[in-house]
Amino acid sequence: MNSSDKIEKLSIKNWSEEDQPREKLMAQGRQVLSDAELIAILIGSGNRQESAIELCKRILNESDNNLNQLAKLSVNDLIKFKGIGEAKAISIVAALEIGRRRKSEEVLDKVQVTSSQAAYEYIRPVLEDLPHEEFWIILLSRANKIIGKQLIGRGGISETTADIKLIFKKAIESLSSAIILAHNHPSGNLKPSQSDLNLTKKIKNAGQLFDIKILDHIIVGDSNYYSFNDKEVL
Repeated sequence: MNSSDKIEKLSIKNWSEEDQPREKLMAQGRQVLSDAELIAILIGSGNRQESAIELCKRILNESDNNLNQLAKLSVNDLIKFKGIGEAKAISIVAALEIGRRRKSEEVLDKVQVTSSQAAYEYIRPVLEDLPHEEFWIILLSRANKIIGKQLIGRGGISETTADIKLIFKKAIESLSSAIILAHNHPSGNLKPSQSDLNLTKKIKNAGQLFDIKILDHIIVGDSNYYSFNDKEVL
């Protein structure tokens, strides 16, 4: 070992705690890092009282040590933690969004939907972690194979709107023979509201005019779902 190698190794031991996760990743691989250590790499530094790892542990603790709960936090939520400015908050939100999109793309298009469970698994990564309601449609071929998915509308915490004209415009443009409706309930309560029931009925009736079947309406909650078709309310 030459003197320069010795100096380099000694300097690594003296790195601050904020830098240790990077070295740990390089030396042992990303799988050995805790959630807090991975997030600490994103933010780079903590505050005067806490290292980056300590700060990230506190953020995770207030999210029940659950990355799905953390993913629901907005930039404004994150900057309330001392040491998290806008840039750091954006880095966390962006990283979690990449993870969500990766999870979404693990379910390949052209998969045949044969059950409400299959539809839920396809749309779940898009809707499960959102702090607000969104309304999507899953576009299907005549053989019920997935053509794609389309966002129709965003709403608040308890309600969203869906433009029926836009739904069928997208379905016709993609030459879909059937669609599955999907939206989320951020509260976790899966019971459909009266407005959910009324909207589903309107969309189903409109589908008959265009010869486009409405196969199901999925309400996504926290790690669970409600199927209008399974409950025979479609």
